[in-house]
Amino acid sequence: MSQHDTPSPVDFEDIQGLVRYGYKRLTQACFLLLRIRDAAAARAWLGTATVTPAIERRPPPRTALHIAISAPGLNKLGVARDIVEGFSAEFLAGMTSDASRARRLGDLGANDPAGWKWGGAPHDVPHVLAMVYAVPGELDAWLATVRAQCAAGFEETDALFTANLRETEPFGFIDGISQPRVDWERRRAAHDEEQFDFTNRSCLGEYLLGYPNEYGAYTDRPLLEPQRDPGALLPRAEEAPGMADLGRNGSYLVMRQLRQDVGGFWQFIDRQAGGDPMLRRRLAEAMVGRKMEGGEALVGPGRERIDGIEEDERRRNGFTYRSDPDGLRCPVGAHVRRANPRNADLPAGWANPLSRLWRRLGFGADPLRPDLVASTRFHRLLRRGREYGGAPGEETGLHFICLAANIGRQFEFVQNAWLMGTRFDGLSGEADPLLGHRLAEPDGSLTDGFSMPLGTGPDRRISGLPQFVTVQGGAYFFLPGISALRYLSKVQAS
Repeated sequence: MSQHDTPSPVDFEDIQGLVRYGYKRLTQACFLLLRIRDAAAARAWLGTATVTPAIERRPPPRTALHIAISAPGLNKLGVARDIVEGFSAEFLAGMTSDASRARRLGDLGANDPAGWKWGGAPHDVPHVLAMVYAVPGELDAWLATVRAQCAAGFEETDALFTANLRETEPFGFIDGISQPRVDWERRRAAHDEEQFDFTNRSCLGEYLLGYPNEYGAYTDRPLLEPQRDPGALLPRAEEAPGMADLGRNGSYLVMRQLRQDVGGFWQFIDRQAGGDPMLRRRLAEAMVGRKMEGGEALVGPGRERIDGIEEDERRRNGFTYRSDPDGLRCPVGAHVRRANPRNADLPAGWANPLSRLWRRLGFGADPLRPDLVASTRFHRLLRRGREYGGAPGEETGLHFICLAANIGRQFEFVQNAWLMGTRFDGLSGEADPLLGHRLAEPDGSLTDGFSMPLGTGPDRRISGLPQFVTVQGGAYFFLPGISALRYLSKVQAS
């Protein structure tokens, strides 16, 4: 499709609803980890499962089902090797494929996959992830139905139940405030051009395969000769209309089970605050980057008009860090600032061509500092996680789930460069204050610090942060479009 063509409308009937909706009304959920024991029976279920599409329904559905498949799962179903190899390298390799990936993701020490409850070794990777959602009181019946339907083809290796959906995550902060606004109307130009202001609106191709992304390009995915889709089940590729597109309307799904040491977090904060309740809250908010009450950003109530952020969202979400470059109000290393730096492609002032030339020649104040953080729009994620546990004596944490069309550029980049990175935006010796593993770097450099600039003297530096979050499991999955799911149900064992 050229940039002058009118983009085709989005087929919501063919997209799994999880891409479009977070299901706030469906407060109960269970994630079934399945291994295929009978490929023919497994394919039969994929062909008939009542997967929830992304269409708008009034009233909204009372239950939902979504199905994602790992690379080992595609192989076990009997999908031809050359078709499977058309998926991304990260998806094919898997989350625990090598020591280099473990280092980049921070899966070291207590996070080492060897100690995970699931997904930590190739034989532990689930073949299929079945995500079951329901309104209060209806999960048990719906879950029993789904289990009965897939019993012939699968062995259930685990059932990951979630806590009833709450506004706050286990540490006590409001969660899910900031999400990118997906360009479902396809109004964004299908070509790359420099952005001089932060935008919260993302090209559809950042999350769905088969559509242009922020670079104006189509992410690689399996494109098939028409004869390999004799029933014409698959949509045709937008940029190659003669080819059947197995990826279109699908996404990659990253899942990680994160145990949160809530008691350890607040006990550490208490010790640092010396029992002062006001300071206790202030330190916790500095690490997170938002206020506990109401979720307002530490930089103050949002007043900026930002593309992709509606008027009713502005107070909590209408802000960038342009007014706080040194982190005097929100520390540079705060969790939410790392996860979403809210910057543009170029620093402020670069919209003027003469100013751009001047700065590129090395003139002007502090020309390098604004370039230390990569442009936000190329590294956004759609988050669909759910909390778990929380009862007395029960493990508590987050089933982290995100959707992206490029695992490497989106999830792995954010995890490596922004969250685990000890030199994020010019910092030194500190990783994410919530997610960091605290192990020393290969050269011996420490990673267990957290600094809060004061403006009146040296930064306040906290050292010796314990590890508050520990990985318990994880895997990469492909969340197919519904037509692709039906196609996979009809593949012949290869």
